[in-house]
Amino acid sequence: MRNILVVDDDQAINKMVREYLLGKGYRTDGAYSGTEAVMLLERNRYELVVLDLMLPGMTGEEVLEYIVKNCPTPVIALSAKDDVASKLVLLKGGAEDYVTKPFDPEELLARIEIVLRRGGTAPANRVLSYGNLELDPEAKTLMQLGQPVALTKNEFAILEMMMERPSVVYTKEMIYEKLWNEQPDASDNTISVHVSNIRKKLAVLEPDRSYVKTVWGIGFKMESL
Repeated sequence: MRNILVVDDDQAINKMVREYLLGKGYRTDGAYSGTEAVMLLERNRYELVVLDLMLPGMTGEEVLEYIVKNCPTPVIALSAKDDVASKLVLLKGGAEDYVTKPFDPEELLARIEIVLRRGGTAPANRVLSYGNLELDPEAKTLMQLGQPVALTKNEFAILEMMMERPSVVYTKEMIYEKLWNEQPDASDNTISVHVSNIRKKLAVLEPDRSYVKTVWGIGFKMESL
């Protein structure tokens, strides 16, 4: 299921769009401010963002700028402005498409499907690189110094998450929710075991280098290069 982030401070519109997309087979998350949207973008991976421009605090334009700089995620902007100049500013600023409020959810769905079909701004086969690591999310392979490294499904998912945003500190709760969509038990040490196994496997070829850093009392992130 493709995951879409809906950003709109109007709770009724946000709920309507998400429920409609859910009924069409998409997974959705909702954000009601620009700051909340950025927080979710740092934690999760989305195939597309439906972004209202009139947001409290951090504006939609600022969120769009953040996405263009940090996330290879296509954006469909929502706005009450229907003049050509406003649309051109957004499209030149990185939005894939523009829908004027009020809108029919069927029209929005059609535009979403068009953007997803053409791949948006995301590369068709992106490879994540960090130090001597090259991780291919499509092929599910990890290369280190040109040599393949065998990871389990969960180890691969954890490393992929951290390599996508190396500066983000991921708590055990964030990782657990991403992998299993539920809260961990307080005594569950599963994530620590997976991270320990990743470190051991990466240390075979580079024993003097640690790629995954423990941020004590918080969680894990990629070690600074």
